[in-house]
Amino acid sequence: MTQPMTDIQRADHRPTIRIRWLMLAGIVVILDQGAKYLATTMLELHTPVSILPFFNLTLTYNSGAAFSFLSGAGGWQRWLFIGLSIIVSAILIYWLRGVPRGEVRLPVALALVLGGALGNLWDRLAFGAVTDFIDLHYHGWHWPTFNVADSAITVGALVLLTTLGREHVGVSRQD
Repeated sequence: MTQPMTDIQRADHRPTIRIRWLMLAGIVVILDQGAKYLATTMLELHTPVSILPFFNLTLTYNSGAAFSFLSGAGGWQRWLFIGLSIIVSAILIYWLRGVPRGEVRLPVALALVLGGALGNLWDRLAFGAVTDFIDLHYHGWHWPTFNVADSAITVGALVLLTTLGREHVGVSRQD
């Protein structure tokens, strides 16, 4: 016969978000917004400041999505990306609730993506566009200008893909 669960055991089985993952997402938002504040107060629009031979700081505003997708669409895209950011953030928070205690890679990935999404959402709500300033280039070819939030989203997505890929590979090897 199974013993009834104690309050502590019940609490361990309830879906909760570990505060450290929300704190990580919050740190990403703070770093992102702090860096954007410095960029907007110290840089002139579209005027590159060379840091290294392949790295400039160049202030730009992106009303589109990644790589300036839909940036010239006329304004409606702001609301599309705000809505998508809210939906994605809600999904990420829900997903974080279901992460088992002791898991690290998955919640780190989700928290990085969440923090990045919220950082860019803040810009869209407050300014109508996302502030970008990191400009990587090589022999005249420039990667699209990006920001700390974009970096967190990219790193989080890569960790997420490798984490989910590991789980999938692990399952297929057992078959």
